[in-house]
Amino acid sequence: MKKIAIVAFSIFAFVACKENIKEGVVQEIEVKKDAVEMAKKVLPDNFSAVVNAHGGLSQWDKMNNICFSFDGRGGEEVHTVSLKNRNEKIENEKWSIGNDGNGVWLLENEPEAYKGNAMFYNNLMFYFYSMPFVLADNGIVYTPMPAKELDGKMYNVLKVSYEDGIGYSSKDEYMLFSDPETNKMAWLGYTVTGKSNAKSDKWSFIKYSEWQEVNGLQLPKKLTWYKVENNLPTDKRNDLVFKKITLTETVIPNSVFAKPEGAVLITE
Repeated sequence: MKKIAIVAFSIFAFVACKENIKEGVVQEIEVKKDAVEMAKKVLPDNFSAVVNAHGGLSQWDKMNNICFSFDGRGGEEVHTVSLKNRNEKIENEKWSIGNDGNGVWLLENEPEAYKGNAMFYNNLMFYFYSMPFVLADNGIVYTPMPAKELDGKMYNVLKVSYEDGIGYSSKDEYMLFSDPETNKMAWLGYTVTGKSNAKSDKWSFIKYSEWQEVNGLQLPKKLTWYKVENNLPTDKRNDLVFKKITLTETVIPNSVFAKPEGAVLITE
């Protein structure tokens, strides 16, 4: 039975990321409208340079879905995201997490199969993976910072914060470190507030050292988390390698993200 479950999971994950999903006219019109509104947004020059080095916001705004997978602590995870509304489905052999716009749900195929905070994990890896483009979202405040040295190299630094009420944790902050020669993103510093809703002064760091072109855009091939001392990265902690990546203009119907039978809504 276990072997059958694995095959079924793999087939569904593959199908969910294919381009042969059709969509109704109403949702297509809404998506196009949202894309136009996003395209009107004026970004600061120092951030625009980074986004352009990765393929440009206009190309990103054409895309309507992204899918990727990686080997997590509990086995392979397949992430499927509708880009314009950020509805998401994360699939693992033992559990699934989703959001269809009506709340985050969790489906466990075994008792207590998922270890963690499903509400917090919703969109988390998508956000890290889709840098720097997700930092062009509405409700973001950009603050140029002095150049800073990390791991023996100087980088341009841009601090990113959020207006009140934006996202799950509006008091989270980010530091985007970009290469002054190429303008490509190199490091991400970030704080986590979570359910406490209290601003944190503890920084974590991810190195963006390997990129790959996907549909005209530069997306991460590998992310590396680092140990931290005195709010600075020290030694490498772990790598996360991404695979099975698709990024297309296809609009995924909301039924893909709908809460399945047996799933429970997560309220905190």
